Amino acid sequence: MNIFRTKSVEQSIRDTEDPEHQLRKRLTALDLTVFGIGVIIGTGIFVLTGQVAKETAGPAVALSFVVAGVVCGLAALCYAEFASTIPVAGSAYTFAFATLGEFPAWVIGWDLILELALAAAVVAVGWSGYFASMLESIGLPLPAAIAGDTAVVNLPAVIIVAILTAVLVAGIKLSSRVNLILVITKVAVVLVVIVAGLFFVKAANYTPFIPEAVSTARVEGVKAPLFQVLFGITPVAFGVLGIFSAAAIVFFAFIGFDVVATAAEETITPQRDVPRGIFGSLAICTVLYVAVSLVVVGMQNYTQLSTAAPLSDAFISVGQDWLATIISLGALAGLTTVVLVLLLGQTRVLFAMSRDGLVPRSLARVHPRFGTPARLTLVIGVVTMALAGFVSFGELAELVNIGTLFAFVVVSIGVVVLRRTRPDLPRSFRVPLVPLLPILSVLACLYLMLNLPVETWLRFVIWMALGVLVYFGYSYRHSRTGGAGTRR
Repeated sequence: MNIFRTKSVEQSIRDTEDPEHQLRKRLTALDLTVFGIGVIIGTGIFVLTGQVAKETAGPAVALSFVVAGVVCGLAALCYAEFASTIPVAGSAYTFAFATLGEFPAWVIGWDLILELALAAAVVAVGWSGYFASMLESIGLPLPAAIAGDTAVVNLPAVIIVAILTAVLVAGIKLSSRVNLILVITKVAVVLVVIVAGLFFVKAANYTPFIPEAVSTARVEGVKAPLFQVLFGITPVAFGVLGIFSAAAIVFFAFIGFDVVATAAEETITPQRDVPRGIFGSLAICTVLYVAVSLVVVGMQNYTQLSTAAPLSDAFISVGQDWLATIISLGALAGLTTVVLVLLLGQTRVLFAMSRDGLVPRSLARVHPRFGTPARLTLVIGVVTMALAGFVSFGELAELVNIGTLFAFVVVSIGVVVLRRTRPDLPRSFRVPLVPLLPILSVLACLYLMLNLPVETWLRFVIWMALGVLVYFGYSYRHSRTGGAGTRR
């Protein structure tokens, strides 16, 4: 049994030319940058800013965003080299298959399913909350049975996923145009928050910038960061350790730049444009995150921040209700693009896995008119609708973080491996200081993973164990790399 059989870079590229499984090249560097901004600016900036400032980091939440941004930047270098060298759908899954082998590739693909599908459903539920709140503010409250924490079925979440699934089926260019309009809207709102908020900042709210470390219910028992448990440190929030614990949480705000890499196969000039899309979107979003977090904690003392809608509630606290309404509209636009691009990323990862036979290959057929994997998109849309409509998530969102960080670790290792095994490959973008920077990326990601709660690690291990069973029960026997897929 050879579970570490690799798929050559040349074979991966040849597979993209199969007419039955060929995606259309329609995207440019601008499209990719907008996709990146579309998925990054969302839950993190509209929700997590207040939550982690109030519960974990205080005004120093801005430093947590910087830490998370640096970790993402290191991983982004590795993603840029891979995506420009192997411009194939699948992102980290495809990269792992070419370097580490089939089983590691399956593990990372299974991990990306956790990251993208769960994240899309979580954000759809957040979208529903903002939508219901906006309707209530104009006197049109939704029944509790179809919206809110106690809903029998979260209908707004189901509807928004259904609409965006239809957009994705209709074509990648239409998806990019819809995304562009919504991204312009939400970036404009974010800039309004920054500029208008500056007029209400009080210097006293920045003191203490790093609150004294304290033990709280937020970090008790299995909710404690694994790092603090392993090293016998009394679990605390705030202080310097709180900054890093918060960075592991706000990391959710950066999730998505790697989705840009999943669209490499549909990019006109991927060798040039994918790195530009990755770095452009990540740089813009990091600056906006830091600016917004500094403004919000300056407007309202961190102990009084809302954990549900911190931006709009901060403006309400200073008597600017009209701006709160505008922010809610921006949040709706922002969360819509996040769901759209996460669904896009999920379909492209599963498309690559299906094309390789690790999941049923019939799902990878491209629609003759739309040029998209329509069947797969519909399947993913239905599953995400079910998750968003009927499952209560709570802290399961932290599973998304650990899944993403694990993917970053694999990609960073893969860069070093491919440099050694295939030094002959043309690389239009090269990570500098190899292997130093990839090693730093691995260590930084592992450190953030260790700052996630123990319960998150337990759930992650269970999900991965389930994936191993699926691999040996189905995927290994149907893999095209092993010859089975050639009969299909």
